[in-house]
Amino acid sequence: MLDMQNVDHIGIRISDRDTSVAFYRLLGFELIADGGFEQGHPLVMVHPSGINFNLLGPADARKGENVLMDESAKYPGITHVAVKVASAEDTEAFVAANGIAITGRRDFRGTKTIFIRDPDRNVLELVGPGPAVSELIKEHVEDNPS
Repeated sequence: MLDMQNVDHIGIRISDRDTSVAFYRLLGFELIADGGFEQGHPLVMVHPSGINFNLLGPADARKGENVLMDESAKYPGITHVAVKVASAEDTEAFVAANGIAITGRRDFRGTKTIFIRDPDRNVLELVGPGPAVSELIKEHVEDNPS
């Protein structure tokens, strides 16, 4: 087994630097470094929680489309990032107050989740308090054997 410690960062391809930085700043991230965005290196954005997103770009193909989520063909790759939030209700109120569209929602065994998209339609799942989603899925499968 590989001795993993934690996730260090998540790389997200973006097309417009200013629009994406403004979006992630709205969520509480701070731009701490520009590694050379125009040459395809990351804009390093860190949230007070310690979550680190590296915004990579500039994307030059299919702007405004998410080929992993928006097309009927299912390509391999990371489809979304899920992060825990302290309050599902406060999160939904914040999202609504800032004009961010909720593109999906789920209430799974009492754990409320909403899905939003960044300016490039990359999906963020905001998971409310409760057990980890992995535990919820495991319990569901155990309770509903096929």
